[in-house]
Amino acid sequence: MRQEQFTPGTFVHVVNRGAHKIDIVRTDADRWRFLKLLRYLNDANAPRNWERDISPDHIRNNFARPEHWDEAQPYVSILSHCLKDNHFHLLLLEQLEGGTSKFMQRVSRSMAANFNAKYEGSGVLFQGSFRARIVDNDIHLQHLAVYINIKNVFEAYPGGLKIALDNFDDAYAWATQYPFSSTADFAGKRKSSLLDHETLKSLFASSADFRVAAEEFVNARLEIEDSLRELTLDE
Repeated sequence: MRQEQFTPGTFVHVVNRGAHKIDIVRTDADRWRFLKLLRYLNDANAPRNWERDISPDHIRNNFARPEHWDEAQPYVSILSHCLKDNHFHLLLLEQLEGGTSKFMQRVSRSMAANFNAKYEGSGVLFQGSFRARIVDNDIHLQHLAVYINIKNVFEAYPGGLKIALDNFDDAYAWATQYPFSSTADFAGKRKSSLLDHETLKSLFASSADFRVAAEEFVNARLEIEDSLRELTLDE
């Protein structure tokens, strides 16, 4: 559960998991819809029926925003994201007062409503309110960005995390093609409209710096994970 109050300018690591560890996404359509939520619900001025305004052309055009909408007012800046089958991670920078909570409520409610309608469910989708921690240390911010974009994505690598760690170069190349995380952005392969790229520059000056940090994380994974146990919100 949340234990801290977030204010504008606060960096926050957020995790939400499926109730009883159930999958919160089942198909690639579900996964692409999650990216749509990150883009279009992160906006206090998005209309209530926002989804009817979003066409395939908007998605193909880097999640373009409909021109007739009022000027965007983001709740948060998104610095990292990774979607797994039964949970997701976000690294956020709060922009509006209460923005983290409002954004997460919108995302979670939309996912639950869509899941129940699509799969004829009626119960809760998530284990409860999202879990979050403030991150107030630059080194921890860098480590968390690597943790979200490398460790969590490597877990989805064919054969799992251990195989990925033993084959870093191949796993890293594979991770940069994984569409449901921000790894490609950090690796310089993409510039997604979901992310605040100006703030990202304060974490890693270049994609080469990120790769070096990723290799260091892999080589010292146990020590880093132990130091970040509270911030990574692992169970």
